[in-house]
Amino acid sequence: MFDFLEGYDILGAFWTTVQLTFYSAIGSLVWGTLLAAMRVSPVPLMRGFGTVYVNIVRNIPLTVIIVFTSLGLFQTLGVSLGAKDFTTINFRLAVLGLIAYTSAFVCEALRSGINTVPLGQVEAARAVGLNFTQTLRLIVLPQAFRSVVGPLTNVLIALTKNTTVAAAIGVAEAALLMREMIENEAQLILISAIFAFGFICLTLPTGLFLGWVAKKVAVKR
Repeated sequence: MFDFLEGYDILGAFWTTVQLTFYSAIGSLVWGTLLAAMRVSPVPLMRGFGTVYVNIVRNIPLTVIIVFTSLGLFQTLGVSLGAKDFTTINFRLAVLGLIAYTSAFVCEALRSGINTVPLGQVEAARAVGLNFTQTLRLIVLPQAFRSVVGPLTNVLIALTKNTTVAAAIGVAEAALLMREMIENEAQLILISAIFAFGFICLTLPTGLFLGWVAKKVAVKR
């Protein structure tokens, strides 16, 4: 029944999906944290930039962003992110697009965690002479991250599923291979079930593990 799978590198396609998720998650966490810091910054220009960025990017479809990285950045402006071959270029552009999109949701999740930190702790930090950056780094962000592990888990799971959009610019991940197999084989239901199971294997253990982590690191108030 599964003879038609011969000749298709399903594990390789899912490995590409894992790589897309991993690099995009790291980049989104870094950029999203910086955006969250901007959104609570006392500097109006930084606060305005963070607000405008998040509100604009969250309302643009991910497909539009991914296609723009290929057509706009690479083909129009010649941005290749240091890569030489098209496969690597498309992969890096897809990661860039996923970071640009997902970081907006990371920012909002983290900002909600920042709002849970008691104001008295911030005032106490200022009273002992800590500036805004030190207060954010030493007092606010450690507690904020602990309180938003659950929401960030949801963002990570959504990111894993959003990697399928990278197929729009030819990245050889799971969705692109599934589309190719459906076009070549008369096994629509079976192929769909195989790839659905593959994504469940990626997202379900991640959700369960991070859910356990969230309970362990939750801030007790």
